[in-house]
Amino acid sequence: MEFDLENPLTSLKEYVSDTIPDLFVSESDHMPSRNFLHCLKTSDFYVSFREEAISRILQAQYSCNYDLFIPYLAVNYMDRFISRQEIPQGKPWILRLLIISCLSLAAKMKNKHFSISNSQEAEAGFIFDTQTINRMELLVLDALNWRMRSITPFSFVHFFVSLFELKDPSSSQPLKDRATEIIFKAQNEIKFLEFKPSIIAASALLVASNERFPLQFPCFKSSIYSCEFVNEEKLLECFNALQEMVEMECSDIIGTLQLVHILASSMSPP
Repeated sequence: MEFDLENPLTSLKEYVSDTIPDLFVSESDHMPSRNFLHCLKTSDFYVSFREEAISRILQAQYSCNYDLFIPYLAVNYMDRFISRQEIPQGKPWILRLLIISCLSLAAKMKNKHFSISNSQEAEAGFIFDTQTINRMELLVLDALNWRMRSITPFSFVHFFVSLFELKDPSSSQPLKDRATEIIFKAQNEIKFLEFKPSIIAASALLVASNERFPLQFPCFKSSIYSCEFVNEEKLLECFNALQEMVEMECSDIIGTLQLVHILASSMSPP
């Protein structure tokens, strides 16, 4: 597709405010294509490509101190792009260029400054000029159907929290904060690509509420299950997968602490 635009990003119109039903109807348009998960399960190349890309995007976030939502959005763009565009093997520069382009687009979407030079400091041997990056951005936008304002799990968090009857309204923020942590971690896992953003949001809030307010958890669960937009089977499947991910993380932390304690004990004088 050819773009007869002097500056395509400045002409991109922001979507009007969506109603909640609109978000549920449209969310599938902001996900990777249906065959992407199958491709990841059958192709080591795409698994390695995605893992390295996410790792480098997170490295850029740490080194350049980006807003956390910028790398999240960049990974969303990348997943949607590579699910619709065949990636040739044996050309590592494509991965670097795609990362920089997705980060640049995400920063523009969030109205944040993006330094191309800073993002390329660690890319020894792969330095791209602005024109090359702009051309790659157009390819990504074309694959996204120009839907830069992605519908993500964060689009649904406030709605689902509003369904909860919290005894203390101020407790909603810690609940959102913990759910946000879980959503960020889930993006790294391939298995969560099959779930709609709304299902991930609802499941993350249920896991967070089970941790923070276990006595109110049955009530919270009932509130979300009663939502007309939620598929109960998918919700339960995603909830169990997120719960397992969180438990594994806790086990790893406990194991690390135990190892540190053992090493400290062995090094202490008799």
